[in-house]
Amino acid sequence: MPYLIIVTLLWALSFNFIGAFLANQVDSYFAVLTRVVLALAVFLPMTRFRAVPRAFMWGVALCGALQFGVTYLGLYLSFNLLTVPEVLLFTVLTPLHITLINDALEKRFNPWALLAAALAVFGAVVIRAEPITEDYLTGFVLLQVANASFAAGMVGYKHLVRRYPSSIPLHQRFGYFFLGALAVVLPAWLLLGDPQGVPQNTTQWGVLLWMGLLATALGQFWWNKGATMVSGGTLAVMNNVSVPLGILINVVFWQAELDAVRFAIGAALIVGSLLFIRRRQHA
Repeated sequence: MPYLIIVTLLWALSFNFIGAFLANQVDSYFAVLTRVVLALAVFLPMTRFRAVPRAFMWGVALCGALQFGVTYLGLYLSFNLLTVPEVLLFTVLTPLHITLINDALEKRFNPWALLAAALAVFGAVVIRAEPITEDYLTGFVLLQVANASFAAGMVGYKHLVRRYPSSIPLHQRFGYFFLGALAVVLPAWLLLGDPQGVPQNTTQWGVLLWMGLLATALGQFWWNKGATMVSGGTLAVMNNVSVPLGILINVVFWQAELDAVRFAIGAALIVGSLLFIRRRQHA
């Protein structure tokens, strides 16, 4: 649990740092690539390749490709289309994706999860009460792709650690995660990145350094390690703690404009959808 709490604080700050210092200023693909390279530089020297099943290595690499590679590309691109509070709020749908992925793996259909997802989408529309723009819809869809990828990576990693117990410490079996992420992010930057979109000042480089070493290297490892030590319900709750914390930081330190009433109604619908599906799971 302490691992999840620390990472929650790191990621609540990260959302705001991205919105304040990187979004629409530094190329999204370059920013994500930099974070992966820095994290890989931390873990690769300590990574063991002998006495580790290949299936585990490939599995963790796939988790990294999804949980960081696809997730953070979608996240950074969404910051170009949405406000920080909107990005934060729409990430609370991750537990719904976890439910749907678990149901798919167990070969069952849960109509209540789909109903909850529809309710959450309606809450997102309420927040943006003015005419819905194409950018808003695109940002929302990007975040749902990111949420689904993050959920799949978490579920997959927890399953892999349980399936392949080992005396080798987890931190020596985690470098494959960032190799998988690099396999997604590097081609994306080469094909779609803007060569001119590099940081222009020391503040932006400092933010990328902080996020690469702390929010990414330690954050991803501690979060996944913490996920293996708690129940699925606790993990779902912790997924959402960073949302109100991140919004509070954004409003207090960056004086973000927020229609409190509309935002509260939309947030209540989204959070209500999560409570609804959790009650159906335990009914």
